[in-house]
Amino acid sequence: MNMLQRVEHWGDTHHPNWLSAVRILLGVFLLVVGIRFVQERDALIAVIHQNPSLAALSVMLGHYVVFAHIVGGLFIAMGLFTRLASILNIPVLLGALIFFHSPTGLFNEYQTVGLSVLILVLLILFAVEGSGRISVDEYMRKHPERPRNRRYADF
Repeated sequence: MNMLQRVEHWGDTHHPNWLSAVRILLGVFLLVVGIRFVQERDALIAVIHQNPSLAALSVMLGHYVVFAHIVGGLFIAMGLFTRLASILNIPVLLGALIFFHSPTGLFNEYQTVGLSVLILVLLILFAVEGSGRISVDEYMRKHPERPRNRRYADF
């Protein structure tokens, strides 16, 4: 067993049910923040106007933040690929912490540094812990798809 498999096994066996409720709330929060980021795109446009040479990078960054928060938040809430979705959201939160006091207000979705730190800690926790017992991943683990016998499927 390599280190990643050991961490995954430990997270799967030591996951209390109440942590699934925290995971669901975190996913819904990230989903809402992603939607609000799309609605308030003026901050991203202000960043692009400040430095036009970084326009392509800013646009890609904006798309990454929206994708990571909306899709990742939905996956975290459902418990589907929770570790991957958490890992994809960690750079966004690190960026929010680094650029928190930006004059453009690009990351104003996180009203306080404490909230950003809390979300980052929860993302790291779920990157290690995984999705838990109340999740799509667990359902798929318990109910593997059985191959159908094509010869008798039509009867």
